[in-house]
Amino acid sequence: MLEATPADTRITNVLGRLELIIDNENDRLGADPQFDIKASNAQKSRCLYELTMLFRDTKPELVPPSFATQMRVLKAKLNANARKVQAHMEAVRAVAEILKGAARDAETDGTYQQEHFQYSEF
Repeated sequence: MLEATPADTRITNVLGRLELIIDNENDRLGADPQFDIKASNAQKSRCLYELTMLFRDTKPELVPPSFATQMRVLKAKLNANARKVQAHMEAVRAVAEILKGAARDAETDGTYQQEHFQYSEF
């Protein structure tokens, strides 16, 4: 049995951390109004950057099978995450459009029309 190198340990740690971040985001996105998607995205981006740096000089065929398996699972979770983030962003856009429409309607309901406030001489 081969002993894990420091790089292998770092890769395992980053993959594990990324998986936890994605699982947390997938569980909380759309369900927890206090969820900070910006912070989660920053953590996710950091892990992906670390993985890129750790694998930058590695040819795909030289990736150990244990990483390949974990990365396939992670890829499936990232695909699910992408769908959830896209749905979340579409919902945010829809709410923003509703609010814009309500504000526009409030401005044009006749209550505060500019003509009412114009000075005219008799």
